[in-house]
Amino acid sequence: MSTRRRSEAARRRDTDASPSSAGLSRRELLTTSASLGLGLALGGCAAPRLQQRSSDLIRAENARPGTDAWRLTSTRIDPATRYRCPWIEGYCSHTSIEAGETLEFFVSTNPASEFTLDLYRMGYYGGTGGRQVHSLGPFHGEVQPDPPMGGKRLRDCQWKVACQVTIPQDWLSGVYLGKLTSLREGIQSYVIFIVRDRRKADFIFQCSDTTWQAYNRWPSQFSLYDDGRSQWYWGDSVQVSFNRPYGRYCQIFDAPLSTGSGEFLLWEFPTAYWLEANGYDVTYVSNLDTHSRPESMARAGGFLSVGHDEYWTLEMFHSMQRAIRRGLSVAFLSGNTCCGRILLSPDSAGQANRVFERLDVFSPADPPEPFDHMASLPHQSPNSNTLVGARSIPPVTGGADWACSLPEHWLFTGTGMKQGDAIPGLVGWEWHGDPGQIPGLEIVSTGPTFQAPGKPNGGIYTATIYPGPKGNVVFNASTIWWGDGLSAPPGYLRPSVYTTPKGPDPRVDRITRNLLARMRRH
Repeated sequence: MSTRRRSEAARRRDTDASPSSAGLSRRELLTTSASLGLGLALGGCAAPRLQQRSSDLIRAENARPGTDAWRLTSTRIDPATRYRCPWIEGYCSHTSIEAGETLEFFVSTNPASEFTLDLYRMGYYGGTGGRQVHSLGPFHGEVQPDPPMGGKRLRDCQWKVACQVTIPQDWLSGVYLGKLTSLREGIQSYVIFIVRDRRKADFIFQCSDTTWQAYNRWPSQFSLYDDGRSQWYWGDSVQVSFNRPYGRYCQIFDAPLSTGSGEFLLWEFPTAYWLEANGYDVTYVSNLDTHSRPESMARAGGFLSVGHDEYWTLEMFHSMQRAIRRGLSVAFLSGNTCCGRILLSPDSAGQANRVFERLDVFSPADPPEPFDHMASLPHQSPNSNTLVGARSIPPVTGGADWACSLPEHWLFTGTGMKQGDAIPGLVGWEWHGDPGQIPGLEIVSTGPTFQAPGKPNGGIYTATIYPGPKGNVVFNASTIWWGDGLSAPPGYLRPSVYTTPKGPDPRVDRITRNLLARMRRH
């Protein structure tokens, strides 16, 4: 498809909410139309549900029948590439999308095979973790071309549309997985997208999809971390695109369910599962929404950065600072947060915010720099500790027990924790130190980090909390693994590197409840 034709398709996608027959055979169009009709009919029947108080929506949604059929049961990785699943793989036209808009799916099957696509909203659902919302297909799949390597090592797929769906009005904001199944081989993989909305809510849950894409090595070592010479490069002049499948996650452990789902199931789902199990009023966005729709933060009292939230734009940084000044509370239930500064740009078809590259680090220089070519970056961006409360510092990686440093603080109410009491292994595998010089900032947990049990690596992690100007608060958990202390959803794999977290802990549960109550109440 030419760039001009692709640009026209992108414009139609952005402006036309009705299904298009582009790229579909008559049989596929009929199948898709039938499925869409079902979805829209369900949306019409469920419309009164959206008239409930917004705080009831998550509770009502999770009372609906769930299923664990969202889990992949037959996965395979091409050993020559180490990360991709060429038998069936795909990506979506949007990272996040609203009801009424049309989402396109781009799918490749090698060898050519019919395939199906089952869509699930992820949540609690009685402990199953998901609810099936749609079933599409079968469709005729074909081998889609690997994109040539462009400038700055960019791999920007421009595949033909395999199928599409218009998002029904009753699809509540959330993270949605599409389970792709090749009918010839029986092999499965995921696509992933976020349904966002514009309603007022207590909390906004930000998915860290720029970080998912930065670590995505599809088709083979083409991540933000590979310049063709080093596989853990930390300089500039490398670009990655959202127009490609997510390969299996590339570090810490082998996680088959990460094939096509980025890092959501690894570090973010335990927190989302816990929030929805407890009926918290939460709505979901992507990093790209925080970048391009900063006004959306005004519709909530609290904002949650979850898991591994490494890559931010300068616009995100400044928008978050302004939101805090206006009274937004923020919980950084994450580690390595706001470390790399990226620049977003259009893809080869002109669709905005589909490509990005690393420009800088939100940190002063820390000689000797811990990663390859990090010293070559200008280090002229704001210091992330002025926003988060602390920042990534050398040695960046490691693990630790999360120890109570301020037992009289309201954060620890009801936990029974005394000075020095610790939650085993909760800190990892990346964390924050060097607390910012922020008026009223308090250190609630700190201690040495370890390369292995009993072997310190010279790091000091620091969890912090500071007051905003309107009674709001900003909390920094200083760990990627906070969600491990909250829940263990179906399919969840516990990490074990440097140290090992021990799973759901009543103290993490109570600390989080205390925090969210304060964020919501202010």
